[in-house]
Amino acid sequence: MTASCRHCGAPLRDSFADLGVSPLANSFIPPEKDGCVERFYPLHAFVCADCKLVQLQEFASPQAIFSEYLYFSSYSPSWLAHCEQYAEKMTRQLALNERSLVVEIASNDGYLLQYFVERGIPVLGIEPAENVAAVARAKGIPTEAVFFGSGAAVRQREEGHAADFIVANNVLAHVPDVNDFVKGVALLLQPDGLATFEFPHLLRLMQLGQFDTIYHEHFSYFSLLAAERIFAAQGLQIVDVEELATHGGSLRLYVRAVASAPPQPTGRLAALRQAETAAGLHELAGYRAFAARPFAVKCALLEFLIEAKRAGRRIAGYGAPAKGNTLLNYCGIGSEFIDFTVDRSPHKQNHLLPGSRIPIHDPQAIFEAKPDFVLILPWNLREEIIEQMKDIRHWGGRFLVAIPGLEVIE
Repeated sequence: MTASCRHCGAPLRDSFADLGVSPLANSFIPPEKDGCVERFYPLHAFVCADCKLVQLQEFASPQAIFSEYLYFSSYSPSWLAHCEQYAEKMTRQLALNERSLVVEIASNDGYLLQYFVERGIPVLGIEPAENVAAVARAKGIPTEAVFFGSGAAVRQREEGHAADFIVANNVLAHVPDVNDFVKGVALLLQPDGLATFEFPHLLRLMQLGQFDTIYHEHFSYFSLLAAERIFAAQGLQIVDVEELATHGGSLRLYVRAVASAPPQPTGRLAALRQAETAAGLHELAGYRAFAARPFAVKCALLEFLIEAKRAGRRIAGYGAPAKGNTLLNYCGIGSEFIDFTVDRSPHKQNHLLPGSRIPIHDPQAIFEAKPDFVLILPWNLREEIIEQMKDIRHWGGRFLVAIPGLEVIE
């Protein structure tokens, strides 16, 4: 049966990337369940011929994915620095003060809102995972554990929580009903309020072959062209855009109600529209060449790992990100190639990666095992990780990255 586009309802027939089958990328396995069967789902992204939204079909509900979550945002120093700088910038730009209200949707463990609280600005976090919301509350950040949409927005507004500033970082892709989510933002925002959205940019995903950012928790993959259609349908207008280096290349959209939006788009908006059009994102032909990119990465990585193991080399991983699980499962890589991986988050340590069943340890395990190669799975943090782990060079250890192409880093 042909699925329908989650934005415009058109039938989905055009393939973007078929990555086989995979478990949920953040469904880490406790050791006592190592013998249990996992559920695998098709991981096949399509592009809508009408609105050009790239998307997956929904095989698992958001409640199943996010109600108990092991991703905590506060374990990356570079991400925290990014957020603190942004809080400072927006406080100045919007003249936020003790009479303002900042609402963050998918506020995680309070990684961003803490910087507004430090400045005396009232905040409200909306976070679907109760275990993560509890960590934020322990920091003194008011947080409601609920899935956001138009219904939640109406209730929050009735409770006096209309927002002067709404932040939605890396959440839009996680929402199956994107129309209802954006409608909720429109309902919760003050008439002259501002909302910002950050998400990985589809154009960068395509240019750099970042297929590992495709996983079941990401229902949609956005270009500016697709996002403008989605926001316009709910009475919102993108008034500016920034291109960011985070997550391998992201967009930050600045969004207002149409009635309060400036009459002319910024130069950055016009330039990005032109860049996406030049790349062919306005027509189906621009998406078709991407299908070959994952297979090329798979071949190169497997060839390297096979040769290294035959030569008696030891290989460890760094990180347990969702993108790493897509890479490993698509390539069929398990503990026969990667002895173990490490992660700074204690919430992931002493678990097994989904599908590959590779064990996750504390980063100190790398210095104890002294592997010949360390495969960096969160390649978007490669410089941060190389600096943290630079002492592997003392025994001749080297770093690997697989995306956008195989690279050995001395």
